[in-house]
Amino acid sequence: MRAKSLVGMPVVTISTGEDIAEIRDVIYVPDEGRVVGFTLNKRGRLAGRLKKVLAMEHTHAVGRDAVMVRDASAIEGGDGAAAAGDAKGRNVLGNAVLTDAGKQLGTVRDLIIEMGQGEVIGYELDGEPTLQRAEGAPLLLPLPSTLAVSGEVLMVPADVEDFIRDDLAGFGSAVSDFRSRLGAV
Repeated sequence: MRAKSLVGMPVVTISTGEDIAEIRDVIYVPDEGRVVGFTLNKRGRLAGRLKKVLAMEHTHAVGRDAVMVRDASAIEGGDGAAAAGDAKGRNVLGNAVLTDAGKQLGTVRDLIIEMGQGEVIGYELDGEPTLQRAEGAPLLLPLPSTLAVSGEVLMVPADVEDFIRDDLAGFGSAVSDFRSRLGAV
């Protein structure tokens, strides 16, 4: 699932079916390679930003149409605020991606998330034209299980080029194959 597809989704309780909030943004900690929570908007006519955060561990499920929580208490606690603070100033969108051999692959457009644990398994890039199958096509770049992030550049192993895809079909197996190759080296 792409991170941007989560923005605007309603947060709905399983216990009552009540629509209690809307996803404003995804909180991603690049050093850990996972989504730790979501910032929220209020729902309704006078909607605005909620000061509370929905921690990933309080999320029951993420579907095509909604983010499900057990009940409204999932967003009433402040424990997700620490995660939000940890991720502050570490937005990877727009960062350049380079291989450890010095080749520029593109810039990060979105995150590809495996929603079970909130693990970020790849980045969607505005890629270099020489790597695209079709002009303007995004590139889906699998990530190693650990990633070093610093400043405005993300460094990935040069081996990743063999596993770049342009659609989500088969991307999961590309991530697994890439991580297997790294483990064998």
